Amino acid sequence: MPRAFTPKVITANALLEGDAVWFTADDTWSPNMADAELITDEAHADLRLLEAQSRQSEIAGAYLADAKAGPNGPEPTHFREEFRTRGPSNYAHGKQADNASRT
Repeated sequence: MPRAFTPKVITANALLEGDAVWFTADDTWSPNMADAELITDEAHADLRLLEAQSRQSEIAGAYLADAKAGPNGPEPTHFREEFRTRGPSNYAHGKQADNASRT
């Protein structure tokens, strides 16, 4: 028996910067997962993934990632996606530097 479809977001890496990005409902890439389109229908998810993958001049490695609805938008349900929301781990730059300057 196949597993039930769970909500998803589309994520990839920005081609020039390498940062994790998420596909939004208005067909743009955002560095913030909370801006992503939360997809609850499997057929729609497959179609949106094909649309995202066709934008290879902007991104690399688009895939569907499990997510859940949160108070400010989609949130990760797996540690891999949680890790990707925080940015690179080798030293503070990108998202980590942005977050450090806000505290």
